[in-house]
Amino acid sequence: MAALLTRPLAPHEVVLSLDEKTSLQPRPRQVEHEYRRAGALHLFAAFDTRSGRVYGRSTRRKRQVEYLALLEELDRTLPSTLTTIHLLADNVSVHHGKQVQAWLAAHPRFVAHFTPVHCSWMNPIEQWFSILQRKRLRHPDFAGLDELAARVAQFIAEWNQVAHPFRWTPQSFAKILAKAEAALPETA
Repeated sequence: MAALLTRPLAPHEVVLSLDEKTSLQPRPRQVEHEYRRAGALHLFAAFDTRSGRVYGRSTRRKRQVEYLALLEELDRTLPSTLTTIHLLADNVSVHHGKQVQAWLAAHPRFVAHFTPVHCSWMNPIEQWFSILQRKRLRHPDFAGLDELAARVAQFIAEWNQVAHPFRWTPQSFAKILAKAEAALPETA
């Protein structure tokens, strides 16, 4: 996985970091410190690790169908000159279920890669989700789901105007792995 994030890419390939940010709630305020529940959205997003561009779709449900809708959008949007599209995702079933496997088999330019179990934090999209959370979702006072979806879409558009990648190097990747290993409990 480190090589996928750090090695130079050929002109015909791209690496997209994918995941979903779940249970985004608008929490419209009624009275000071109170809110009523207005449902939740899930954001399926892909982060281009070399350009920083983000592709995203807000949905009401979190299933393979919604993940496949994002993949279909990527297939339509990304130029045909990109003949190898590396998809980096975590190991949840939404990313590798039977429907997704069938779709990938029918779309050979897409190649799935998965982070190690319990290491979804290694996926660069998580850094972008953190920025989204701080910049747009810290105080989720939106009138409803439509306004929340519109504000998330607006943030993606604004981000893409100044998009930048997160710099991963073999050294930074090794440093992160060393910290993670040091945090693991010792076995007897």
